Amino acid sequence: MAYILALDQGTTSSRAILFDEAGAIAAVAQHEFAQHYPQPGWVEHDAEEIWTSQMSCAVEALASVGARPRDVAAIGITNQRETVVVWERATGKPIHRAIVWQDRRTAAECAALEAAGAGENVSDRTGLVLDPYFSATKVKWILDHVPGARARAERGELAFGTVDSWLVWHLTSGQRHVTDVTNASRTLLFDIRKGAWDEELLRLFGIPASMLPEVAWSSERVGEVTTTLGLGGIAIAGMAGDQQAALFGQTCWQPGQAKNTYGTGCFLLQHVGTEFRRSRHRLITTLAASAHRRLEYALEGSIFIGGAVVQWLRDNLRLIGSSADVEALAASEPDTGGVVFVPAFVGLGAPHWDPHAAGMLIGLRRETRPGHIARAALESIALQVADVLEAVESETGTPLEALRVDGGAAVNNLLMQFQADVLGVPVVRPRVTETTALGAAYLAGLATGVWGSDAELQARRTGDVRFEPRMSKEKRTARRKQWQRAVERTKGWSE
Repeated sequence: MAYILALDQGTTSSRAILFDEAGAIAAVAQHEFAQHYPQPGWVEHDAEEIWTSQMSCAVEALASVGARPRDVAAIGITNQRETVVVWERATGKPIHRAIVWQDRRTAAECAALEAAGAGENVSDRTGLVLDPYFSATKVKWILDHVPGARARAERGELAFGTVDSWLVWHLTSGQRHVTDVTNASRTLLFDIRKGAWDEELLRLFGIPASMLPEVAWSSERVGEVTTTLGLGGIAIAGMAGDQQAALFGQTCWQPGQAKNTYGTGCFLLQHVGTEFRRSRHRLITTLAASAHRRLEYALEGSIFIGGAVVQWLRDNLRLIGSSADVEALAASEPDTGGVVFVPAFVGLGAPHWDPHAAGMLIGLRRETRPGHIARAALESIALQVADVLEAVESETGTPLEALRVDGGAAVNNLLMQFQADVLGVPVVRPRVTETTALGAAYLAGLATGVWGSDAELQARRTGDVRFEPRMSKEKRTARRKQWQRAVERTKGWSE
């Protein structure tokens, strides 16, 4: 039997999932790693801890089923996307902690660039908006604040990459400095119309071209593992940012098909075909992963705080002992008791894009209990998704037939039913909810001949769970209006 190993490097943990030829999960290993918050609004990771935790997971996953490298046809990599690592080419050592996609330290710089009129040109080339969420201003911050970094970068001594590049560099002992088109499209440095790094954008952000990785297709052999840590000789043949990998794993390969991933944040992507289209409602246009070595596009709405609000209930308010406990606590109350929770802990993402928004918990009364707050927290996830889907539908003009869902919180039946209710369309959860890792595995397996075609993979999709909307249109409209009033109150809060 030929396995595919998916390395799923996320925001709070590294995982390795081993899939068999039927696309079923054979083994899983996972390790959380530390989150660093040096200042309010700053979020960092130790890049070396990311590497060691990811390798530990990979070795554990193979060992759990007695698999050896020769039993693995390929590795597919998927990753947290905009997070930045800058490292020394000579030693492979990072010169600063990784700056995470959630980090807001460059909000003022983004605002200044927008005020100077750069936003339209940037959006027209990249499909993105000027926001600290993306990679470019993070790289610039490292070059400007680490002593000697800019001079070293100009001399070609430093490399920049998103986490996929960081992993491949180490898996190949520094022989390959590479990313794929989906990760490149999240940097503010990549022209997604042309499929190439953009010299004008590099000048705008002050980033030397010598730091950049080569750009490959998402489904393509890019090298072999040379490390001796138990994976030697396996082909690296699939790479995609986590949300594009999930879109691929959900088999959303045709225009109009959409998925939402419930992870640390929430990310709704709808495939829009092979023609670039600019959003009129501040959504992102991004490159979709493809097995056909062509540029395919998706509209994306990025929500910064999704499942992280449950972690906040656990770690900050200590209302629950584990994240899995939130469904039972929320179900202890029939509704939120009038509580509305807007978890804008790191600003608001799409379609608002307000880095100065702050979280808000309102509607509290003497009779408010933990279950009301837990239910409001879960509902906040679904209501943010509803805001994004409304913006997507206004772009395409085509109502969504059903929303495909995945990610950790997608196993929460209470949340999925409320999501269907507040959208007014069915929510479809696949049998294998690990679609981010599955997408990376599909991309690698197609590149190495484990699977022969897209159609073969599409035919394997069985056993979906379907949640039908039950809420009346009048109640749905009222809930949305209550939510939107609360969101407006959070905007510009920390300016």
